[in-house]
Amino acid sequence: MTSQFNEKEYSSKMDKTIHSLKKDISTLRTGRANSSMLDIIKVEVYGQQMPINQLATISVPEARLITIQVWDQANVPFVDSAIKKSDLGVNPQIDGQLLRIRIPDLTEERRKELTKILKNMSEKSKVSIRNIRRDANEDIKNLLKNKDASEDETKNFEKKIQKLTDDNIVVIDKIVLDKEKEILSI
Repeated sequence: MTSQFNEKEYSSKMDKTIHSLKKDISTLRTGRANSSMLDIIKVEVYGQQMPINQLATISVPEARLITIQVWDQANVPFVDSAIKKSDLGVNPQIDGQLLRIRIPDLTEERRKELTKILKNMSEKSKVSIRNIRRDANEDIKNLLKNKDASEDETKNFEKKIQKLTDDNIVVIDKIVLDKEKEILSI
């Protein structure tokens, strides 16, 4: 009997979930300047929504400072407005085509709020991983039902998928724990 179960396909889907979690977590403000904080902000220019990094050069010259060098002078007010409207809670200073954003210290209340947001992101990623496992297990059952794999093979596939799921959940927990330490450190 030849089996048509592709473990790599599910592993790849789980890797994408973890990559997405890392990207989402990088947008959380932790008291340190980080250019990826601006990734979620879209600016209304040229009749469409564009990310700031397509309109300007973003750099982090100091631990608590982000500078944005806008390429087109006409877009400066739009970038400024988009940053002010975002939930980052920062107010850029304009100097010609250069915007400076000072990152203030986080309050204890805001730190706790961020950890709740972080836990929520973590849980969504874990649910996504479990959904991928469920899909894989359905495919495994179909292989057995269609007699494309033996019971022993399907048991092996299920064990592999469960191990893959457990390993990815551990990775998510570690990523979240590291970020939580970063948020709570003063």
